[in-house]
Amino acid sequence: MPMTQQERAVRTRRDLISSAADVFNLRGFALSSLMEISSRAGVSYGALHFHFKNKRVLGEEVERVAFQLLHEIIERGQLRDHPAPLQLLVDTSHRLAQRVAEDSVLRAGFRLGSDATWDGRIDLRQEWCNWVESVLRRSREQGCLASDVVLEDAASAITAAIVGFEVLGRAEGNTDGAWCSRHATTRFWDLILPRLTSGMAVVDFDTAGGQVKAAAAQS
Repeated sequence: MPMTQQERAVRTRRDLISSAADVFNLRGFALSSLMEISSRAGVSYGALHFHFKNKRVLGEEVERVAFQLLHEIIERGQLRDHPAPLQLLVDTSHRLAQRVAEDSVLRAGFRLGSDATWDGRIDLRQEWCNWVESVLRRSREQGCLASDVVLEDAASAITAAIVGFEVLGRAEGNTDGAWCSRHATTRFWDLILPRLTSGMAVVDFDTAGGQVKAAAAQS
């Protein structure tokens, strides 16, 4: 069944956002060209300008979509009613690490935030860090967090680790995907959970992300 003009426009816009994310990830914002973005998307240069008047507007759209993707991940957790906030944090970190590795738009959103040539309105790292801190605060309220843990410091460390795995994964020479694997995230939690918890054995947690494994098995 032929697509309508509106459906074609939606698909073209989606393809351009995906292509822009790929190029931003590859070259950074400043060195990315609209010509390469349109070519990768299979869209004419004129059609690109019909949807996005310049590279800045296209970058903002990539960042906005990445922001939505991040919130789909962190809002699935239902922190308010979750009986084990630290396990929620582990599970969600696994989902985020996996999505950052697999989704070029989400990855580009995080990368733009650390690009010195980009002055964005959205800070994905800070959004993630704020959510992590809220989970740690809830854990403290439940008596599950060691009393000497500084929330801001712990949230910063967790943010740096989970988001940083993707950065290490795309460093020159790291082509085996080890940094972006579930194994790497699990080892991180094996290391840090004993420091975070108060009177709880690490065996009480599934550092490999129990809910994530269950969802993967069902899919």
